[in-house]
Amino acid sequence: MRVLKFGGSSLATQEKRRTAEELVRACRRDEAVVVVVSALDGMTELLEEVGTAAAAGDRTCVHRFLAEIRERHEGSDMALLAELEHVLFGLAAIGEITPRTRDLVLSFGERLSAPLFAAELGPEAQAFDGKQAGIVTDERWGEASPLREVTRFEVSRRLRPPLDAGRIPVVTGFVGATQHGAYTTLGRGGSDFTATLIGAALGAAEVWLCSDVDGIKAANPKIVPDARRLDTISFLEALEIVQFGAKGIHPRALEPAIEHNIPVRIVNTAHPDRGATVIGARRASDDAHVAGSVHLVEDVALLTVAGAAMVGRPGTAARVFQTIADAGINILMISQSVSEAGISIALRRRQADRARAALEGALVRTGYVRGIIVEEDMSIIAIVGEGMRGTPGVAARVFGAVARAGINVVAIAQGSSELSISFVVSASQGHSAVRALYAELVS
Repeated sequence: MRVLKFGGSSLATQEKRRTAEELVRACRRDEAVVVVVSALDGMTELLEEVGTAAAAGDRTCVHRFLAEIRERHEGSDMALLAELEHVLFGLAAIGEITPRTRDLVLSFGERLSAPLFAAELGPEAQAFDGKQAGIVTDERWGEASPLREVTRFEVSRRLRPPLDAGRIPVVTGFVGATQHGAYTTLGRGGSDFTATLIGAALGAAEVWLCSDVDGIKAANPKIVPDARRLDTISFLEALEIVQFGAKGIHPRALEPAIEHNIPVRIVNTAHPDRGATVIGARRASDDAHVAGSVHLVEDVALLTVAGAAMVGRPGTAARVFQTIADAGINILMISQSVSEAGISIALRRRQADRARAALEGALVRTGYVRGIIVEEDMSIIAIVGEGMRGTPGVAARVFGAVARAGINVVAIAQGSSELSISFVVSASQGHSAVRALYAELVS
């Protein structure tokens, strides 16, 4: 059995849905198939806008949005469209949108696309939304986490019978429900997560994530136009890569696949014959490349907490990180010298002012640290690959390559797994660093 997930770009038009349908039928010739679908391209953003407009009482805007949604889902479930209209005008009457009702509004993107695609597949297909399929979650609206054991049992109980009857379940991605039946959304990458959850529950041989990319590239093609595709990578490498924003998969989606050792294949819906990236327990041997890929994170700021009072003082790092966490800020990278006189933290540039204010209030004004330095317009470079592990001289080659390119390294971090080396450079030198490292270690 195989799970095929289609992203919104693969379902945006009737022609694209027909291409996706052909892929489903080709796979079904060999084995049973479960299909997971995202909302049509751009629909989640549209629903976000219409929900906000409804809560603001803008009924004219709601009517306009509903007309557009109906046009894009012509032939879909009319009852669902009527339910969406009822919800939106309910929000207009109340004059507010809560996290719970926002999830309800956003759920309609996938809940409308599933019956639309099922109808185009034909009478053997059967649409399920996340609640009907058994995706049971907690109540963290907007970023719900599935209750794994309950979900595994319920998905198997609800989807195994139609599969055994020769049908094609078409399930909404991104959408689940609490144990009390309220719709939830799984957050960014939620459709990928749904696909691997279903694959784990049903014992799938593979999960295919079908979109508009030919697998995962070894570097951003906009920076390195001839970047090669990664044909196989390990789960550990994939976890490193997706943290740096590689297009194709979200980190949470890998969890069920890793737990149940289910290969995940990144496929181009329109051109599956071009090849794919397969993520599995082990990467195929590749002696030609020391590193697998190089990645760039832009719009970064480097914040350094410094002071002699920090030296030898237990709990300093804990206080710094707790303060950042309490401010709701995610840390991208950490670098600290053995002298303990400074801790450098890389984070999103838009969060730098909030981080500085939080740290000043918690640490500087109390005399715990001397000061905080913020360097904006920075980028993080990450070089990733299992071939780096235990290979002498990798760091020398990495920093030799960037030195020859005239690039100054501001901060460095390396995990004990030796799967990746990350460092910070000025934003103006980010693309040059990627090209230098690709030529030295990846190409």
